[in-house]
Parts: sequence; C-alpha cells; structure tokens
Amino acid sequence: MVQKITPNLWFDNQAQEAVQFYTSLFKNSRVLNVTHYGENMPLPAGTVLTITFQLDGQEFVALNGGPQFKFTEAISLCVNCETQEEVDELWDKFTAEGEESMCGWLKDKYGLSWQIVPASLDELLFSPDAERSACAMQCMLTMKKLDLAKIRQAYDQE
Repeated sequence: MVQKITPNLWFDNQAQEAVQFYTSLFKNSRVLNVTHYGENMPLPAGTVLTITFQLDGQEFVALNGGPQFKFTEAISLCVNCETQEEVDELWDKFTAEGEESMCGWLKDKYGLSWQIVPASLDELLFSPDAERSACAMQCMLTMKKLDLAKIRQAYDQE
C-alpha cells in the first residue's frame, strides 16, 4: 500500500548521514530505497540522490539537492512521546549537535525543526477548565524541553 502523502526533505549533501541518524532514533525505522545521480546530472555520478525511509512506520524521502534551499522553522516534525523518559532521550540526542528552542521545539544538526512533545500535553492545555489550562500554558511557555510533571503541577495548582 502506497502512503498518500510523503514528506520530502532537501539536504545539501548530508541525506545519507541524516537518514542514518534519524533511523537510529526511532523504532520501526528503516531505509527502503536509495537512488544515485547518473552521468550528466547536477552532482557526480554515484552520489546519493534520494533515500526513501521510514521513521516509526511513516515514510519520508531525503534528497541530496545541493545548497540552494535550507530548512526553516516554517515546518517541523512533531514527535508525540508516551513518557517523559522518551522526551528526555530524544531531546538529548537531537540537541547534542543541534540547538534548543522554546516550548519543545529544537533544530537538529541538519537544521530540521522538530517538536518533542508529551502525548498527553493537549489534555492539559485544552481542557474544559480554561483557568487551569491557562496555568499549564504559562508554565509551558517558560520551557525549552517540555517537562510534563511541571506542566501538570501548574495545571493542578489552579
């Protein structure tokens, strides 16, 4: 069965390195296909052109397209984490050579933006109790890496 929508990620020349890094972070991840540049193409023949891969079952394509385009924060990949330990582990691995931002956002070493989010966060931020949700939101807005226990504590103090 073909996935209907497949995100394509444009790299200068680090697609293979990036795919190896990403597939090492997520279970149920693997490389599906690799294509190479041929003769009379923009990069030397034999250079990796595209890599089709899966991250936790979601299909992506990485392209070595050259330096013309860079990632921006206008798009990010959101990872819903089941536990705080998963948040901590992914945050540490992505930011080891990347950079932290605010509210669970970060950039990896390739410049791609990710959101590392506890899966249960929405129930605190968007509960029927608007005052408690506002307290949780205010707490979250002070954080780089999200700490669900602290956000829940702020929610419960209202």
